[in-house]
Amino acid sequence: MKELLRRLLTGAVYVVLLLSAVFLSSDAFDFLFMVFGLACLYEYKRLVSLRGYYIFIAYLGLWWAYIYLIDDKVLINLLMFLTIIVNFSLIYYLFSKKKKIYYNYEKFIAGLFYVGGGCIFLTMIPYKDNEFAKYLIMGIFILIWVNDSFAYIVGKTLGRTKLYPKVSPKKTIEGTLGGLVFTLGAAYIMAKYEDIVNPAQWVILAGVIVLTGSLGDLVESKLKRQAGVKDSGAILPGHGGMLDRLDSLIFAAPFAYLTLMLFSYVS
Repeated sequence: MKELLRRLLTGAVYVVLLLSAVFLSSDAFDFLFMVFGLACLYEYKRLVSLRGYYIFIAYLGLWWAYIYLIDDKVLINLLMFLTIIVNFSLIYYLFSKKKKIYYNYEKFIAGLFYVGGGCIFLTMIPYKDNEFAKYLIMGIFILIWVNDSFAYIVGKTLGRTKLYPKVSPKKTIEGTLGGLVFTLGAAYIMAKYEDIVNPAQWVILAGVIVLTGSLGDLVESKLKRQAGVKDSGAILPGHGGMLDRLDSLIFAAPFAYLTLMLFSYVS
């Protein structure tokens, strides 16, 4: 009971902080995810035993350039495709027999784009025609939360078939499908409140987020298994580390950004 209460209190503080930043101003939202990105990178460094602090400097430089200086679509698309390529390489690593990321340059590149690129695109998603679409980004947060919550609930009650026991013994196929179904339903409902994308596009976006977010969760699980730890950190009592909280979001962010970009071309 005490552990559940601690999880609920931590979760409530996290949600309030997130909502406050989103509805206060776009600058507050940007700053919050810059800080979250630094926390995630710190935990990532510990998981993969990456030495030095160069990755923080590289991330801050990249973040500052793309949030405040670069407005060129070609350069933004270049960063997006580099981030997606790194994420695909991590998916390959997830399903390969390779137990560790051995070389420092691999750890550096993977962390910079997987964590740094993910946070940058998560920050860029709400901007549509120079307007800050707060309900769009809140909708994406809600989709991730609905998926996580109902995957856990359905998995606990109906789960029988393990999804990928070598990496995450507790996750089940039934839980994953349950999370997907409820998230698609939530996306359809949210289309009534945010019309930047239509109902069908919301459902497609939800499918992309669930698929890539679930893969991101498994990738982080493999990194933790390689490091021999249960959580990436202890900054969030009852929830583990910041990377534990954001692993699905930051992995899904560049794919969600690409999906929204494609919507803008076909709409």
